[in-house]
Amino acid sequence: MNRETPALLVVLHGVNLNMLGVRPAAHYGTITLLELEDVVRQEAGAWGWSTLCFQTNHEGEFVELAQRFRTADALLVNPGAWTHYSYAIRDALEMAQGPVAEVHLSAVEQREPWRQVSVLADVASVRVSGKGADGYREAVRRLVGLAGGKDEAL
Repeated sequence: MNRETPALLVVLHGVNLNMLGVRPAAHYGTITLLELEDVVRQEAGAWGWSTLCFQTNHEGEFVELAQRFRTADALLVNPGAWTHYSYAIRDALEMAQGPVAEVHLSAVEQREPWRQVSVLADVASVRVSGKGADGYREAVRRLVGLAGGKDEAL
């Protein structure tokens, strides 16, 4: 990108993601939230992007962050369980001006029936699940590409 300031990726982690490393490793792996955020920062940094990361267990705060950063170049979100029922979060993400990636560490489509539903699906340009931290790397690359007018970063 040819710009004076780096493009901005905002990462919003939702409910219970602060407990990564404690949650069942079979679904979420052993990575902690801080380690996961480092993975995202490194991948985004490799593309010349800056990154801001947030985690909250409060749905209203998640909505306020999505609204506050709606003008970011891209949003990467893992709302956790809110993915499956929070139309408030869906509506806030609908206002994003850049592409939005919905990412899940576990393969939600292979888990309980209620986890297979995403009310965010129609507002997400990118959806990745079941790839652990690599899914976050993939989502960053795809967002960089979409923000640059391509289908995916090279």
